[in-house]
Amino acid sequence: MAAAGGSGIGDHGAHGASGQLESVLFDTSVPWARRYRLAATIEMKLLVHLAAPAVVVYMLNYVMSMSTQIFSGHLGNLELAAASLGNTGIQVFAYGLMLGMGSAVETLCGQAYGANKYDMLGVYLQRSMFLLMLTGVPLAVMYAYSRPILILLGESEEIAGAASVFVYGLIPQIFAYAANFPIQKFLQAQSIMAPSAYISTATIGAHLLLSWVVIYKLGWGLLGASLVLSLSWWVTVAGQFLYILLSPRCRYTWTGFTTEAFTGLPEFFRLSAASAVMLCLETWYFQILVLIAGLLENPELALDSLSVCMTISGWVYMISVGFNAAASVRVSNELGAGNPRAAQFSVLAVTTVSIVITLIIAGIILSFRDYISYLFTEGEVVAKAVSELTPLLAITLILNGIQPVLSGVAVGCGWQAFVAYVNIGCYYFVGIPSGVLLGFKFGYGAKGIWSGMIFGTFMQTLILIWVTFRTDWNKEVEAAMKRLDKWGEKSRPLLADQY
Repeated sequence: MAAAGGSGIGDHGAHGASGQLESVLFDTSVPWARRYRLAATIEMKLLVHLAAPAVVVYMLNYVMSMSTQIFSGHLGNLELAAASLGNTGIQVFAYGLMLGMGSAVETLCGQAYGANKYDMLGVYLQRSMFLLMLTGVPLAVMYAYSRPILILLGESEEIAGAASVFVYGLIPQIFAYAANFPIQKFLQAQSIMAPSAYISTATIGAHLLLSWVVIYKLGWGLLGASLVLSLSWWVTVAGQFLYILLSPRCRYTWTGFTTEAFTGLPEFFRLSAASAVMLCLETWYFQILVLIAGLLENPELALDSLSVCMTISGWVYMISVGFNAAASVRVSNELGAGNPRAAQFSVLAVTTVSIVITLIIAGIILSFRDYISYLFTEGEVVAKAVSELTPLLAITLILNGIQPVLSGVAVGCGWQAFVAYVNIGCYYFVGIPSGVLLGFKFGYGAKGIWSGMIFGTFMQTLILIWVTFRTDWNKEVEAAMKRLDKWGEKSRPLLADQY
């Protein structure tokens, strides 16, 4: 039997620790305090192994897009506006849609891996890539017609024209998303996280250098900037897929291309669509905050102060997204392996760790509330506005320490459709109307809009906590088994000596 991280299936150390966790939690002969201390030690090792590389990957993805925006901004104000609109408007839509649809792989691969149905992981990967590539076609058409769409939405012809040039170069990125997210989730389900972090780290260095050469030395401008960004995403995809082909850790989960990937597509699409709706509703929520703030009496100050706060929130959110991935992997693996107590304990552990980290960060930001805006701008008026918004930012960060993790639990359990309905109700029927009412009717401006939307997030978080707390984890194990059997998966148990 190979050592953990060797040539075994996925990460044998993670598999072994997972089974050990269930045994520890079931061992009533040991005092409960000692039992839970030991369980916490085991779970923390698994979490660090999963969450740390995931945080790095999502952070670097964020940096890659932001660096392209910064490079474009040095070309001029028009170029900055165009790149910002392309990045935070159109690209965010495609990113959320593709990442959401990709999380169906997270549910199914995680549960199949826990159930030792290793050959199905490759089938799920191919099904997801096929569906996402098809989804990319209408998105590419939307990108191609971005100029008239932006003008229809009220943008000036000059900005819409410049933004459309930037967006044209992002068309290849759509199909990179379609390959990247399923591959990423396929690896995550096996607790293989570090290779993606190494590949992303290497890619960001090459991306920065190539962007500088193409934009400033070759003079390709906005189109060059977005084409380099698309190329960098494809380099990441190629690196990860090459790892799958060559690594002995994937030799049982990737057995080559198969026509079986084209079966069961309608059911797979329904789960993918529910996942996409769930994530898109979350992604768009705070984008709407920025759009609404632009309708205030002093929109420039409101947008400047909110953009500072949203940038900070975006960085910290990447940490929560890393824990989201860890929660999803841990829960889906344990449910697939038939370990209800371990799944329940994993939820408690990852949520606690995420909350503690975000509480610390929120405390630091509150301590420096009068100074944080100077990292972005030198204006004293903006600094004062940001200082006034910082308490709301702190509350948002704390909620973001809970909500994304519980969304990860939902993905691990396959509750995407339920969470999508919760998101619609809390975000769009409570949060946004409350924000508009406080911001405009009662005259609280940006603070009122944000407060109302925080209320929607708070409601959603409470519902997710309540549902998670009331979950019968034995029934979730049964549901995972039924889900795996529903699409006719073939189990191929592997003997211990095959590790």
